[in-house]
This record gives sequence, C-alpha cells and structure tokens, in this order.
Amino acid sequence: MSSLNEFTRKKPTHLWPITLLRVYTGVFFVDHGFGKLRNPDFADGLAGFVSARLDQCFGFMRPFLESVVLPNNGFFAVMVSWGEFLIGLSLIVGLATRYASVAGAVMMTIFWFTKGQGFLDGQNHDVIWLMIFVVLAAVHAGRMHSVDAMLADRLRFLA
Repeated sequence: MSSLNEFTRKKPTHLWPITLLRVYTGVFFVDHGFGKLRNPDFADGLAGFVSARLDQCFGFMRPFLESVVLPNNGFFAVMVSWGEFLIGLSLIVGLATRYASVAGAVMMTIFWFTKGQGFLDGQNHDVIWLMIFVVLAAVHAGRMHSVDAMLADRLRFLA
C-alpha cells in the first residue's frame, strides 16, 4: 500500500485545517484573478502601479521592471490575472496543489520585491501570502479532500 494512503487513513481529521487554508487561499486568488480578467484597463493599471513603485522597489528589480515589465505591460497583465485565477482554481480543487503553491510563492515574491516593503512591514500582505504558499507546498496540502489525493497512486508527481 502506498505511503500516501497510509498517511490519509491515519490522520484524516488532522488535515482539515490545511484543506480549509488551501480552499480559502484558492477562493481568494480566483476572486482577485477573475476581477483582473474582467477589467479591460488592468494592463494600464498594472503599468501605473509599477511606474509608481520604481523608487520603492528593491534595487535589483528596477532594471527588470523598467526594461521588461513596463514595455510589455499587456503581456504581464495577462500573466498576473490568469496566474492568480489558475493558481486559485488549482488550490480549490486540489489539482497539482504543490506546483500551484510554488507558482503562488514565486508570484508573491515578485509582488513583494516590486513593492519594496520590509519583511516585517505591517502593510506587507505579500509576505503573508508567500508564507501561506510555502506552508501549502511543504505540508502536501493536496493529500486530503482533493483531486491530487484521488490521482496520487496513478500520477506519482502529484503526491
């Protein structure tokens, strides 16, 4: 019997808080991603946001923001909106949960570096989301109540 099945049979009630955190995070990101997808002016808003943050961003981010993100703001608007939406959807159903969590952590790190806020800054919600994504990836949040759990025996890369 696979170790995944042993894990889920031994501790099914202990994982409900992780399932709750995974689904809540998913709903949050689906909602925000869908709002951006529906907004026809999101690319311009993204360019304005990035332009306003150039002086506060971490120094190593500024050349990337100026030479890559701003000239291609339409592409990055699509990447951000679809990224948030698909990461959230993946977390809600629990499909490729670990991969979605890693993608979410990368996205939150980029947002944090763009905003240039300190790690312990009270306004830095990106670090909080980053830590949530790290936890979801580290504890195998897709092991319970998810498509990952149903497919783990056949698709080992999901376990």
